Amino acid sequence: MTPDATTLPDQLPESLAAVVGDRYRSVDAPVRGGVMRVGVWEPEGASADAPTVVAVHGITSSHVAWAELARAMPDVRVVAPDLRGRGRSRDLPGPYGMPTHADDVAAVMDHLGLGRAVAVGHSMGAFVSVVLADRHPARVSSLVLVDGGMPLLPPPGVAPEELAVAVLGPAAERLAMTFPDVAAYRQFWTAHPAIGREWTDLTTAYVDYDLVDSDGALRPATRAAALQADIRELVDGDSLLSGLAHLRHPAVWLVAPRGLLDEEPPLYPEAARNRWAREHPQVGVVEVSDVNHYTIVMLRRGVDQVVPHVRAPLRG
Repeated sequence: MTPDATTLPDQLPESLAAVVGDRYRSVDAPVRGGVMRVGVWEPEGASADAPTVVAVHGITSSHVAWAELARAMPDVRVVAPDLRGRGRSRDLPGPYGMPTHADDVAAVMDHLGLGRAVAVGHSMGAFVSVVLADRHPARVSSLVLVDGGMPLLPPPGVAPEELAVAVLGPAAERLAMTFPDVAAYRQFWTAHPAIGREWTDLTTAYVDYDLVDSDGALRPATRAAALQADIRELVDGDSLLSGLAHLRHPAVWLVAPRGLLDEEPPLYPEAARNRWAREHPQVGVVEVSDVNHYTIVMLRRGVDQVVPHVRAPLRG
């Protein structure tokens, strides 16, 4: 069961404070067309050259998805933007696409005075991270691609305009929905098979932060136009294919054994894993046990398996 919720969400829901901790602050960084909301977790007194992770979220997600990773790495600076068209960056204008998101992340790093960082991307964020490393190679020391970053192989016969629902299911369908209050939105997510069965304080904060008041209605923050523009690039986008072809950074690809509905086969079935492992042998492939596409970053048992791969290049 989720906690009761009857009030409208404000700019920073109370549930967010319960999970982000006292190392957290939010920053608005200038990017093309406006400002980008960024969550920053950092040790007290951290210098600009302190160990830093740039964490890039998924296609309909927000920076709040990284709160568990930040909690597990209290000695590391974690910088996590809300991507253009999502979260509190939802009003930034298009065009969208992986090159735009990559350039936005580089602009955030410039604003914060950061040099190189480990780029950790989940889902679409992994694709953004590959393109970031290609377009801004001096800003990335290594890549950790979490259940994303390799081209998706869509189901046979799926038209381009149907790809989002075919791949994402309820996560895409919700963008056309409105909700009467926070409680109703939480209830929607409790029915989601990949998330609702193992509800945590982070789930509450993640869901609450995702709901915004838009034109007098409560709706998910992600812009449908951003979703549609971006998802097609996850199959055969030129910038992604170029980034993978010219990959020059150490990289590891962490894959979940279950998918976006907690189902098998996962987002990357065995045939897809084998294909991309053959085509990109310089990328290490690791299966993270007992997680799905969401819980690999949102539950501690997933994060505990991700963290060693993030820390390894930081120690180097």
